[in-house]
Amino acid sequence: MPDILFMPENIKVDILPGDTILEAARKVNLIIESPCDGNGTCGKCKVRVSQGLENGVSLLDDSDELSPEEIERGYVLACQAAVTDDVTVETVSTAGQNKTLKILSEGQSFSYDIINFITKKYGNGETTVYAGGIPVGTEAGDTSGMNYGLAIDIGTTTLVCAMIDALTGRELTSVSALNPQSLHAQDVLTRIKFASKAEGLKIMYEGICAELRNMIAELCQETGIESGYIYEAVYSGNTTMIHLAANVDPVSLGKYPYTPRIRGGNHIPAREHGLNISPFGLIYLPPIISTYVGPDITSGVLAARLHERKGTTLFIDIGTNGEMVIARDGSMSATSTAAGPAFEGMNITCGMRAGRGAIEYFNIAEDGSLDIRTIGNEKAVGICGSGLFDIVGELVRTQVINANGKIVPPEKGQYMEPLKKRVLPLNGKYAFEIAEGVYISQGDVRQVQLAKGAVRSGVEALLKSENVKYEDVSSVLIAGSFGYHLRAESLVNIALLPKEFIDKIEFVGNTSKSGGEAFLLNRPCRREMEHLVKNINCVELSNQEGFDRLFVSCLGFK
Repeated sequence: MPDILFMPENIKVDILPGDTILEAARKVNLIIESPCDGNGTCGKCKVRVSQGLENGVSLLDDSDELSPEEIERGYVLACQAAVTDDVTVETVSTAGQNKTLKILSEGQSFSYDIINFITKKYGNGETTVYAGGIPVGTEAGDTSGMNYGLAIDIGTTTLVCAMIDALTGRELTSVSALNPQSLHAQDVLTRIKFASKAEGLKIMYEGICAELRNMIAELCQETGIESGYIYEAVYSGNTTMIHLAANVDPVSLGKYPYTPRIRGGNHIPAREHGLNISPFGLIYLPPIISTYVGPDITSGVLAARLHERKGTTLFIDIGTNGEMVIARDGSMSATSTAAGPAFEGMNITCGMRAGRGAIEYFNIAEDGSLDIRTIGNEKAVGICGSGLFDIVGELVRTQVINANGKIVPPEKGQYMEPLKKRVLPLNGKYAFEIAEGVYISQGDVRQVQLAKGAVRSGVEALLKSENVKYEDVSSVLIAGSFGYHLRAESLVNIALLPKEFIDKIEFVGNTSKSGGEAFLLNRPCRREMEHLVKNINCVELSNQEGFDRLFVSCLGFK
């Protein structure tokens, strides 16, 4: 049998002939980032075969994700490289970059009284801990002044965990990290497929539990609080993320009739899921609206008080799973679209997550000069989601990209001369050079069109289902860590939202987390939302007449 030597880890793996480099790495828990789950479409699992390439590797498919220079240097996609003889493989670690991710932890909220689910009472030399009024354990001495909880936002790409003093309601500190599941499968549908097998679910579940334990340990170290005084955690995330975090097979979410196995509005024991908190600690799962509209949106509805707003409000959480709610004087309808990973910088040639060196802001001045800002003010090395929106939006505005999404050749373009010098041929098409080694290709523009078309068609279908016109919408709330870093002008320039919304857009931040805090601190909020979600109308886009045509019509940049 052939073997693979992974460097610099110095790990040798015996494999069966024909196994891919990615499969071999997974056998020994060596992480090679593969957001598309080995389908050969994301281009993120590049590795270099330093020895044995010519005779030891058979490529399953030619890839446009590799440049001629990379191919010449021995780079392959790990998921498309079948090994037939001994080889040495050099991996590229993203761990350092992922630790510098820029993740928003703040979100809009509202005023509420502190009415805890977890309470404590001291007497006879010991403190009794109650959950919903029922005693669940005792502690020696008087610990009644020590009562803490966690608000945890489980995003498809990122995690945010906040330590809350349950007695005062004060957030002591918060930490954030990359969701380790995204290294194996970037979007919700790919993750459901990955976790539908027992081995895949084990990887997803254990990965997120381990990361949450690390985050809790970090919070305790920063605050000096013993983990045993943390009694409750609120999990806020989309329906798939909640299933995976609770170790529940998500296969039913990917097959008709798309029924969740978890409905939320309940507790599960923290000790059974490896959380390093009190031995009688609990995890609260907020109520689920539907298969693809999860507790993150329930938390958003709660944080923004959508059910109490007068007029018509459109609430959109823009991300890999674009979820949206329209509220009309308390009556609500919700839907979800599979936007995919492009908004997170994935499936984009020079795309990356929001780490150091990622372009997060882009503007073209009247003279054609570029204003570029990167995270950490470092040299540009790639493009994150907010930068991608800006870049495409500005290129559409200046007519470098036409209404159909085509990069216009310099000789045919009606745009400024400085921009023409940046439009260069690439693989038979054109690309726009943003900085040295960083560009956006025609294929990248198509990925943006697909993602924004999914969200825009969802908005249009939701408005149509409620017979709402653009002018009827009084406010548009853009939620989520990713959405907070966007500009209203970019959303309108790429036609993700109609121009009639330009002065109505408000960025409300991470309402998944801020709503989770409200669930943690105010017990009546739980009953309120458990009742409310039963009355939210869920619009299934696939059942909408003519939705396929609507989606196609939303792909352009008009």
